[in-house]
Amino acid sequence: MTMMMKRRTVLPLVAGLLAAGLTRAQPAPRVIEITAQRFRFTPRVIPLKAGEHVLLKITALDFPHGFFVPDFDKRVDLVPGRAVEFALTAPGPGKLHFLCDNFCGEGHEGMDGYFEVAKA
Repeated sequence: MTMMMKRRTVLPLVAGLLAAGLTRAQPAPRVIEITAQRFRFTPRVIPLKAGEHVLLKITALDFPHGFFVPDFDKRVDLVPGRAVEFALTAPGPGKLHFLCDNFCGEGHEGMDGYFEVAKA
């Protein structure tokens, strides 16, 4: 195979990879498991880095709780015994609160937590 033939074969392949964005693979999001149980989330404080992509896997243990992140106006229903996925990209540094938004009895008001977002 001549040098010219090799170029004709390789150049379209490289151009296709660049166009498809395959030269820089995005890292898989970090998976964080959270449990919801009257009247707490475990863990309650979750450290993140600004810009970090995470996938929360949240499981209610005893009641159909809710999981609400007010700063993103994003929520999910938590069905007992089933993990629910919640994708999140951490904003700039600071605290990002989350809470149960499905009344689960006396003590419900204290069922919350937060992401502690640090500089990347």
